[in-house]
Amino acid sequence: MFSEKTYITITHLDFYGGHTIFRVGDILHLEKEKDNPYDDEAIIAFLHGSKCGYVANSVYSVARGTQSAGRIIDKIQQNAQCKVLFITEDLLIAELI
Repeated sequence: MFSEKTYITITHLDFYGGHTIFRVGDILHLEKEKDNPYDDEAIIAFLHGSKCGYVANSVYSVARGTQSAGRIIDKIQQNAQCKVLFITEDLLIAELI
């Protein structure tokens, strides 16, 4: 789907179970959240059907070398997937697939 590798940051893990629920290699489902009252470019992440975080969309939360929700929102359909590559206490780095 993507001509070159695209990496994203998933944040807000602490609101949805924390970092311990993830494993490297997990496939997350992404969905545009058009009715988000705080961010009109919001993309929510799901693990096994449960909400688990958001694609970062702030200069304060986007990890260096990854793209924000605003940069990828027009590159994906309503739904997309990503693969978890790295896990820290407060964020994930994933590759769009």
